Amino acid sequence: MTNIEKYYNKFHEEHRLTTRHGQVEFRTTLHFIEEAAKMVGSQNGAGSLSTFSAEKTATPLKIADIGAGTGRYSVELCHRGYDVTAVELVKHNLEILRSKHENIKTWQGDARNLQFLDDQTFDITLLFGPLYHLHTDQEKLKALCEAKRITKKGGIILVAYVMNEYSVISYCFKEHKWEQVAQKGGLSADFHTICTEQDLYDYVRLEDINRLNAAAGVERIKIISADGAADYMRRELNEMSEQEFEAFCSFQLAIAERPELVGAGSHCVDILIKN
Repeated sequence: MTNIEKYYNKFHEEHRLTTRHGQVEFRTTLHFIEEAAKMVGSQNGAGSLSTFSAEKTATPLKIADIGAGTGRYSVELCHRGYDVTAVELVKHNLEILRSKHENIKTWQGDARNLQFLDDQTFDITLLFGPLYHLHTDQEKLKALCEAKRITKKGGIILVAYVMNEYSVISYCFKEHKWEQVAQKGGLSADFHTICTEQDLYDYVRLEDINRLNAAAGVERIKIISADGAADYMRRELNEMSEQEFEAFCSFQLAIAERPELVGAGSHCVDILIKN
């Protein structure tokens, strides 16, 4: 069993995106998935349930959710009328996903090798978990290139990353672990984290993402902050009234594309097109 499998067998993945800080990330990301669907759907006449239910002959968009976890996105997108295929490495997570929705096609597999999925099959491909855990450009590129391979020409790939500055602020300084991390050689002179295969996560900066995109030959449409300050404000979010929390979610959606804020939160989502 890999370190990732051991971790997710214990980690309450089902709960993470239902917390208030998780809801901010989930709701913001769904907005941009739907935006991508409208872009692709305008090219081929397909779309979400609200689009194709009015025209019975239209075909729903095909979405691949690679690293689907317990299916938070897969299930919601299936409910919205998309044709969803989910791939998940961890058997425990996959069993939970399968128990939720029988109409989702599921595979147990590694994002770096999707040989069971055909070339140019999907209108939209989500790569929301795998690049958190791959530690070298070479390994990340395997997953990114596989996502590109299975996506149709003109299709859209959404890729999530965990961000370097969030990890340094929240772990090194907020939790007072700077000295421990520095002593083991976990930080460069300019405070970029230096992760090894023994570390569960790998953290990136925008220049790292740009380098991967250039190597994979994909073009960016936009890059967004999925959660902004939400992960820094867990207690404050929990203290908010429903009305105030709704206002915060609207605030995050309004600022998600601001270039001065992308990279400052815990996650960003890179939205790419396959030309």
